[in-house]
Amino acid sequence: MRVLVAEDERFLADLVAEGLRERAMAVDVCYDGDAALERLAVNDYDVLVLDRDLPGVHGDDVCQEVIRRGAPVRILMLTASGGLQERIEGLNLGADDYLAKPFAFDELVARVRALARRAGAPRPPVLRRGGIVLDTSSVEASRDGRPLQLSRKEYAVLEVLMAAQGAVVSTEELLERAWDERIDPFTTAVKVTMSKLRAKLGDPPVIVTIPGSGYRL
Repeated sequence: MRVLVAEDERFLADLVAEGLRERAMAVDVCYDGDAALERLAVNDYDVLVLDRDLPGVHGDDVCQEVIRRGAPVRILMLTASGGLQERIEGLNLGADDYLAKPFAFDELVARVRALARRAGAPRPPVLRRGGIVLDTSSVEASRDGRPLQLSRKEYAVLEVLMAAQGAVVSTEELLERAWDERIDPFTTAVKVTMSKLRAKLGDPPVIVTIPGSGYRL
């Protein structure tokens, strides 16, 4: 899952981003509306956590521009105003969900994950394939009843593979979905992470390498 956090309160933005990363999400951060639109133009995100009162391009205008572009990203709008009228206005602008500050972080995570499940083809919060069970709410995975102790990136890669439902996932797509914009496009991170993930999943092997194409679970 890839998320863009657009929030001008830098401490809050960085805190939210780090918390989401702890839950195996790939997160980019920006602090004004101009930067948000730039990133949305070049990267594919599942969810945009959008502060309504952004400097530069206002959050309302960012939301409307996203809708105008027809981007599939889901929008969770944040605001200091939690009144009914403000919520109605935010939703009428095209936001998918609305959360007033201050908020409980666990609620933010739950809303982000719920929106991410709607960003592409609908999928359940618990994914099952090849004896593997992955719970996206608790960020836990198991195989044949055996708990898997996965790193954040191993979990993120496994989630992308399982969500593909048997389709081949390229290295480029894994970099796009499981890492953020800071990753070197020429890195061997996918290969290294895949090797560690395979070892933890154990036998019989369930991840297949498709030469020249990518990986399939």
